[in-house]
Amino acid sequence: MAGQRILDVLGDTADDLLNYSSSTISKEQLHVPGPDFIDRVFLQTNRSIPVLRSLATLFNHGRLAGTGYLSILPIDQGIEHTAGFSFAPNPIYFDPENIIQLALEGGCNAVATTFGNLGMVARKYAHKIPFIVKINHNELLTYPTKYDQIMFGSVEEAWNLGAVAVGATIYFGSEESNRQIIEVAEAFERAHQLGMATILWCYTRNSAFKTKETDYHVSADITGQANHLGVTIQADIIKQKLPENNGGFKTINFSKWHPDMYNKLSSDHPIDLCRYQVMNCYMGRAGLINSGGESQGANDLQQSVRTAVINKRAGGTGLILGRRAFQRPMKEGVELLHLVQDVYLDAQIGLA
Repeated sequence: MAGQRILDVLGDTADDLLNYSSSTISKEQLHVPGPDFIDRVFLQTNRSIPVLRSLATLFNHGRLAGTGYLSILPIDQGIEHTAGFSFAPNPIYFDPENIIQLALEGGCNAVATTFGNLGMVARKYAHKIPFIVKINHNELLTYPTKYDQIMFGSVEEAWNLGAVAVGATIYFGSEESNRQIIEVAEAFERAHQLGMATILWCYTRNSAFKTKETDYHVSADITGQANHLGVTIQADIIKQKLPENNGGFKTINFSKWHPDMYNKLSSDHPIDLCRYQVMNCYMGRAGLINSGGESQGANDLQQSVRTAVINKRAGGTGLILGRRAFQRPMKEGVELLHLVQDVYLDAQIGLA
């Protein structure tokens, strides 16, 4: 059984999440996180020695060092959601040094943020915590608002900043997705040539994915296929929103689907929905990190721990949690990050 603090935070949902036994794909078929993950999975790949070193740097920092799990602090919201909207609840994060401090005090494996943020503090911190440079963004100053990820800098500049990895977003399903796939695939190839790891934000974006009844942007089948496209362009780690439903292909009536996707390979349980995402990451060969999502106030702690338990028990590799940590006083943000990490450090919480 999990630690008492985790049980207290989960409340009435604890039994369902911690004692659930999956009957879809067996956990024995998954490539699960562990201290030997790089040797067991990546050593046989086409990744170069410098890339393996970068992955090792990423996996061997912070409170989760040596576990095979990741806790990453992402703060690129100054662009993705406007700086004022993102930092008004806690204005200290207009200063990028406080972003790095939160990641350090929070015991994170790495900090993921913009060229500008990292460039301002690179010489002071690049050797103290692994950098992940987010190389593309959706800018929000065009009116009417458009949704398109564009490059904000070069892979070479990320390397000059001392980054161990680059991160990028693709809006799969959007009108501009073909261009984004080509751009990011080329960027990831160059990053690997320079010895950096690659992380892909595999988001879906299409107005048709949202019906009057359900938002299928977070459907297991659609997000799972986005993951599969991400690992196809050689993302080492996949970032994805936690699935909330299933049957997007079937309901919207597009792409291709098989009944077993819904009847045998998954179920309505959140752990099975997330496991379907892991399956599409080459059965876990590319680690799945789920995002924490937007801050909702009082229940942020419970929702973050819930997401961590689901991700871990499904076979995922960790969380990339930002807004719920930085949109509150730093001390509280550190405590939230530590409790989420405690889920991955708790040996009593195993695969479903």
